[in-house]
Order: sequence, then structure tokens, then C-alpha cells
Amino acid sequence: MNDKIRIFSGSSNPELVDRICKELGQPVGRIKLSRFKSGEIYVHYEESIRNCDVFLVQSFSHPINEALVELMVMIDAAKRASARTVNIVVPYYGYARQERKAAPREPISAKMVADVLTTVGATRVITLDLHAPAIQGFFNIPVDHLTALDLISDYLKAKNIPNPIVVSPDAGRAATAEKLANYLDSPFAIMIKKRPAHNESTITHVIGDVEGQTPIIIEDLIDTGTTIVNVVEGLKERGANDVYVCATHPVFSGPALQRLDHPSIKEVVVTDSIALPRDCSDRFKVISIAHLLADAIQIILQGGSISTLFKNNGGL
Repeated sequence: MNDKIRIFSGSSNPELVDRICKELGQPVGRIKLSRFKSGEIYVHYEESIRNCDVFLVQSFSHPINEALVELMVMIDAAKRASARTVNIVVPYYGYARQERKAAPREPISAKMVADVLTTVGATRVITLDLHAPAIQGFFNIPVDHLTALDLISDYLKAKNIPNPIVVSPDAGRAATAEKLANYLDSPFAIMIKKRPAHNESTITHVIGDVEGQTPIIIEDLIDTGTTIVNVVEGLKERGANDVYVCATHPVFSGPALQRLDHPSIKEVVVTDSIALPRDCSDRFKVISIAHLLADAIQIILQGGSISTLFKNNGGL
């Protein structure tokens, strides 16, 4: 790396930034983030970034609106400090579930957030396993869309799980379930569910035979955990073994950690795109995406193809 690279951490996940910088042999950039008594956000870069390629790492984790506004202020400060490029690394892109109008008079918040980040001054976005891949098209700047599917599939393959069957918790994840099933050389099944309200679901059908099999549920994110627990219990009712649950983004709102510490769940496999509490149960396995993000940053700076980072040629 050269002395014209600067990598700064927002307040959402500084441990991930430490890991990225270690991978790159680069020091973490010095930045002051604080709040006025009124709650307004203050940012000050404590080193020169003039003519530098700046990378700002911030996941839109809880509290999401604080994280979003903090990143906006960081972008604005970097632009006004004459940074050459302002690259935002957003491992978890919040508001991604509001990517279309499902009913009249609703917002398309994923597009609004993209517009705001671009208007404030971001010149590139690096993100991971968007809830809807089409969100890349909401930006008028380059978007490097990475995936943790390879990391998760390598971890699962090394475990030699007996009688695995990959389960998509809904039709929208069927393509991802098929990719993972092909890699693990296993069958896959699809759950059909209905959603009476946000963060609520009921399993109505299972397409595929899960009796006597070890299900591997694959998701892009887990929020409250209610849907996952419903899927797990639905699989157990149909004679399945204990379940592995996999997701890139551990959003884990409310009592999700307690819900997922479920006797029928063998392991919950997630990445560090969002920081988890240190006192998590041993049931939770965290795979780091630091190496993946570091490789992407190197390719962006030195030239090359981001697709060389993927063997499965696709994401969650």
C-alpha cells in the first residue's frame, strides 16, 4: 500500500476495520467522532487526507439512523478536506428491504439512501450481499457488490455435515440455496410462507423432503429471528434433524439472540459485517469478512477484476 491511502472507521464496527487494516498492513486512520449535547454529530480528521484515496467503513447497524447520518458527515468532511476519492465500505446496507413499493404510498427508501450518499459526495460503494441485488442500479457511481457465500460454503463443507439439505426460507432465496446446494453436493428445499405483518411469518408449505436430513438454512440477514425459528420448528415437525442457520448479516433486533439460542439449532453461522456482543452463546459462529474487503480494496486501488474474488459467481 502507499501513503496516499487512508482507511477510517465509523463508530458501528471498529473491530472489523482493525482487521481490514491488519490485512492491508495499513494503520487505521485517525478520526475524532463525537456528539454535541443536542445529539448532533461532529467529525474531525486528525491527519491530512488531501489528494488521498479515502475509505470510510460503516455498517448500517443499530442505531441505523445514527450510523447513516454519521457516515454522511464523514463523507462531507472528507470531500471538503480535498480527498481525491471518497470510497464508502458499507458491509451491511440498511434500508435494503425497502427496495420497491409493495403497497401504494410507500417509499423506496433504499433508493433514497443511495441518492443521499451520492449527493453528499461518495465516489464509490463497496457492499456485501444486498437484500436485493438490483439496489446496485440505484447508485450513479460504481458499486462493488461482494458476497460471503464462498466463505460460508467453505466453512460448511469443512464440517462434513451428515445428510445435508440446503433450505431456502422463501422463494426469493431459492437461487442462493441452489448455488450452496450445488457446492455442497446436496439437495435443497424451499419453504413457502405468508407474512401477516413486518417481522412476522407463517410457514404454509415445504417443497422438498427434509425427513431424516440435516437442514442448512441460508439467508442474507437475520433481524428479529422470528422467521428463522418458525422455519426451524416447521422443519422439525417434518422429521428433520437439528438445523444449521447461515446468514451474512446478523442484524439481531430485540430478543433475537435469545430466540436463536434454540435447542433445535446446532449453529448460527454469520459474518462480522455487524459487530456482535461479546457474551454471545457458543451456538454463534462468526466468520470474518476482513480478508475479502481488504482484497477488494487492493483490487480497486491497483486495478483488476472484483469477480476474481468469487468462485460461485454470485451472492446471497
